[in-house]
Amino acid sequence: MRFRFVQEHIGQFPTDRLCGVMNVSARGLRALRSRPASRRQRMDMVVLAHIKEQSRLSLGSYGRPRMTEDLKEVGVEVGHRRVGRLMRENGIIVERTQKFKVTTDSDHTFNIAPNLLERDFTADRPNQNRRSAPRNGRAISATFGPGKAGCILP
Repeated sequence: MRFRFVQEHIGQFPTDRLCGVMNVSARGLRALRSRPASRRQRMDMVVLAHIKEQSRLSLGSYGRPRMTEDLKEVGVEVGHRRVGRLMRENGIIVERTQKFKVTTDSDHTFNIAPNLLERDFTADRPNQNRRSAPRNGRAISATFGPGKAGCILP
């Protein structure tokens, strides 16, 4: 982690200063550069090549679980967490092919509630636009049922 930070910022700051700040030795940094890739890094590169190929074949529609299943069918034994990590680190994302579908049908023949206000929402005084007449001192609310005159809640 420290060596990675030093390698990423090596062009912006002097190497000896970066090594001093990150508390690593310059010799360790040189050893890391000359060290061959580990077995896990090599395996990650092989798995990543398979992931990129399967992603291309699936037109970018396979996510982590399906990609893992597909890789196992090909013969690459790999876990779903590793597949997810490699996809995330390399920017391989799922591209949705299904577009937004409108589910509201405004052209229906069902009963439509009457327009009592006729789009006139102005009132000179409170409760002027109430279309329900009070019965026995109680007004009928269209949304909450019977209630006292002037109240909305029952």
